[in-house]
Amino acid sequence: MLSMLERTRRDIDAVLERDPAARTRWMVILTYPGFHALLFYRLGNLAWGHNWFLVGRIISHIGRLFTGIEIHPGATVGRGVFIDHGMGVVIGETAEVGDNVTLYQGVTLGGTTLDKGKRHPTLEDNVIVGAGAKVLGPLKIGHDARIGSNSVVVKDVPAGVTVVGIPAKAVHGKTKTESTGFDAYGTGSGEQSDPVMHVMNSLLNRVQTMSARIEVLEQQLTDREIAVSIDEPDVPRLGGAGTTGQRPKP
Repeated sequence: MLSMLERTRRDIDAVLERDPAARTRWMVILTYPGFHALLFYRLGNLAWGHNWFLVGRIISHIGRLFTGIEIHPGATVGRGVFIDHGMGVVIGETAEVGDNVTLYQGVTLGGTTLDKGKRHPTLEDNVIVGAGAKVLGPLKIGHDARIGSNSVVVKDVPAGVTVVGIPAKAVHGKTKTESTGFDAYGTGSGEQSDPVMHVMNSLLNRVQTMSARIEVLEQQLTDREIAVSIDEPDVPRLGGAGTTGQRPKP
């Protein structure tokens, strides 16, 4: 019980540290659904650990009804986890969430197989997962990694790397020193761009260049046709307009 109280205290501290809108501990306790979801999870996980599986699922279901956040009681969730806003967050049974992890609304830590074994992702310490991101399968997200909003992650992410896109690709690496700060929504620090958008922008620039060259060629062709029509006189042609196609009389 003491351990659970310590975890609860750390969960409150995590909200105060990472959400500037949180004013007091009582505000967090009374009005933050992410914190409430963790309370329900920890009670359900306690029952699950004693093989009271039905009781654990019932507690989990009640927590989902009250908060809109679904955390399976069999999942492993560390200390200082912060679920911001939280609506639509799903954490599967075999998921493992390390310490000081931040999850935003709409995040899914889901499975991709029907196997009974490990089928959900593992998030190491200090990971940030942006709103709407999906992390699927028994993969590993290294410590201090960042997952951009609405990304779909289907492969392991090395420690300290930011990934974005569908499927998610690395766009920014960090050293251990650089990754100690907090990055809201997993955006990372410094200039970043979606690799897919980078390709699309390159193609767009190429199309614009080709269009400009075609316009120049069309203009040159038009100018040449006009010059030819001015320099060359009209030549009567057999069978043409104004002719009979007969040999002239002597």
